[in-house]
Amino acid sequence: MNKILLAIFLVFNILNASAQRKPINDVSPDPSGSKAISGDWFINGKKNFSTSIKNQEQTNTCWSFSTTSLVESEAYKNKLGVLDLSEMYVVRKMYLEKASNYLLRQGKAQFSEGGLGHDVIHAISTYGAITQSAYSGLTNGSKSYSHTQMFLDLKRYVDSTLKSRKPSIVQDWKPGFERILDQYMGALPNQFSYNNVKYSATDFASKLLKFNESDYVNITSFKHHPYYKPFIIEVPDNFSNGSYYNLPLEEMIRVTETALQNGHTVLWDADVSNNGFDGKNGIAMHLAPSDEIVEHMDPDYKEAAWNADIRQQLFENFTTQDDHLMHIVGIEKTKQGKTFFIVKNSWGNEGEYFGYVHVSESYFAINTISLVVPKASINLPLLQKIKLDK
Repeated sequence: MNKILLAIFLVFNILNASAQRKPINDVSPDPSGSKAISGDWFINGKKNFSTSIKNQEQTNTCWSFSTTSLVESEAYKNKLGVLDLSEMYVVRKMYLEKASNYLLRQGKAQFSEGGLGHDVIHAISTYGAITQSAYSGLTNGSKSYSHTQMFLDLKRYVDSTLKSRKPSIVQDWKPGFERILDQYMGALPNQFSYNNVKYSATDFASKLLKFNESDYVNITSFKHHPYYKPFIIEVPDNFSNGSYYNLPLEEMIRVTETALQNGHTVLWDADVSNNGFDGKNGIAMHLAPSDEIVEHMDPDYKEAAWNADIRQQLFENFTTQDDHLMHIVGIEKTKQGKTFFIVKNSWGNEGEYFGYVHVSESYFAINTISLVVPKASINLPLLQKIKLDK
């Protein structure tokens, strides 16, 4: 999540601090995983299980909150129970990888708070997972997250390490870097208890979560690379050079719909600063530049035209960027048959739907950067087409 989005997020919180209203549709977490969405606008729908709304607060760590939520939903679907995993454990581990990458590339690489969905999948596979109760990432009695000063200190540290040009310092940078992380996030436990059993982070991921990185597939849709083949998506926060399978736009949409209809959920990386996204009113629609979202806007309002060419143009002229990552947990229809996705955000219980946003298929088509999709939700012909085994 970039700095522009952080400013939007701050304004969003200020506007909503004194303006809570009863939502039209209650889309709070539903353990049954089958609650239909109904009410003034949506006549039917399907909301799959997701854990409670979280708040990333003053951090650009939406990538960890959203993808961790995806992993929690998959764990529930796989009958592993309701888990509350630590987002900040992953954030901490990935800071070490970002720093290593930045130093080895002599500062000619991205070092920021941001990341993408595949970073979380990689981190859990490599470093394991910890429960929120075992590692909150808060210190000194803090009740909320703020990484502004921590990031400045970390960036100053890696830059000064590079500037020193002393091999002994460059090769032994980790202890000092981790001391900064300990100061702001707390030291990591060697073991923790869950249901009266002690685990290391790696044991918890392998034995309890039964986590397998290959159970998740990275997907995108752009015209400047061949379809059905992977490519390294060209956005600044892809510091780790993650590859995404490139699908035609309609197929990317269908993959998402199919996953949701089959009880899975999807990680969504998208632009939320473009016209039509309104967290306060809990709705996102692809509007013409002259239009704007209004309070209680009818989702059947006519949206602007979209296709793969328009999408590509907006990506290449930097209109569509990877602002924010969220978790798609459901799908619904309006009275006139328009498709919307039910999206879980990580900005707390704010807005018309208490932390959820209803996103039109049109907005999704134009503004999606990338997805992380459970492999089990993808049909066999498509897996074979992209040369993946079931």
